[in-house]
Amino acid sequence: MSQRLDQKVAVITGGTSGIGEATAECFVAEGAQVVICGRSLDKGEALAERLGEHCRFIQADVTQEADIERTLAFAVEQFGGLDILFNNAGGPTRGLVDSVEAEAIIYATELLFSSAALGMKHAIPLLRARGGGAIINNSSIAAIRDNQGDLIYSAIKAALTHYTRLASVRLGPENIRVNCISPGAIATPIFWGGSARANTLSAEENDQKMAKLQANLARATPLKRSGIANDIAQGALYLASDAGGFVNGHDLVIDGGRINLFNES
Repeated sequence: MSQRLDQKVAVITGGTSGIGEATAECFVAEGAQVVICGRSLDKGEALAERLGEHCRFIQADVTQEADIERTLAFAVEQFGGLDILFNNAGGPTRGLVDSVEAEAIIYATELLFSSAALGMKHAIPLLRARGGGAIINNSSIAAIRDNQGDLIYSAIKAALTHYTRLASVRLGPENIRVNCISPGAIATPIFWGGSARANTLSAEENDQKMAKLQANLARATPLKRSGIANDIAQGALYLASDAGGFVNGHDLVIDGGRINLFNES
């Protein structure tokens, strides 16, 4: 059976938990050599060990450009090049319209937008050297509807989606495809404080929170089930593989139909 990412080299930011972890598992299973990066040394090293010789971990903070550049250089050092970049790193932000603070705007911009834009900047020469490749940015349906995230998060994700489209036009002639994914109600530990918070809980406590979260999110989609991290991983696989070879500048919404609930209270 052929593997859809055979011999491809991929970098996944925010790769130690949730969507990043599921995507790393999926990409390795499909034949890719994968570098994951994240801030949690323990989780990153454990995941890389579990996934085996085709996965490497590097501790990095994507709000720092030097860490982004170092991560991509590490992929070249370990596996000889780069074919796929999944700008997945993210997290919760705060921004009420009548009380937002400058620090919150700066942090959200660095985490959600600058990390992807700078990741693309440093990936482009490496992709050119391979004759092309795929860049995937993890956006959100918050970019295209209300009542999905705070205002700062939503606005910055909208900027990322638009940046993806613009970049796809400029890079398409070089066979570098740029797309984004807009997840909807996806059950991950980010809902109860991110992976750092999840690390402080027992496995039983995390399982209980996940079951409750999935039940709540199921009510928010027409399919009446929660999205899971692997739903997004499968979308990323499509965009990264030859199956998505004619897909460029696209926003792949994976949300069980939630964006169509226009009258949701």
